[in-house]
Amino acid sequence: MEALILDLLEWLANGERTYEEVMEAWRTSCPRLTVWEDANDRGLLATEQVNGRRLIRPSSSGLALLDQRTRHQRSEAHPAKPT
Repeated sequence: MEALILDLLEWLANGERTYEEVMEAWRTSCPRLTVWEDANDRGLLATEQVNGRRLIRPSSSGLALLDQRTRHQRSEAHPAKPT
């Protein structure tokens, strides 16, 4: 589930998304796939009204989680060499 939540946050960070777009792409009726609900419950999403549109973005906590993932991926791609 963590990987899917990170995918959601990355998708949101890459462009402006309306609530309707997010629901169409990420809402599910499957009780085992609660990506939207879990991310929202963990405070990883922020909602903002802009020009009459409800926009969904990663919250500061969501951005921090994405940053942590990026740093982790970089360290795996370029491990420190033993001295």
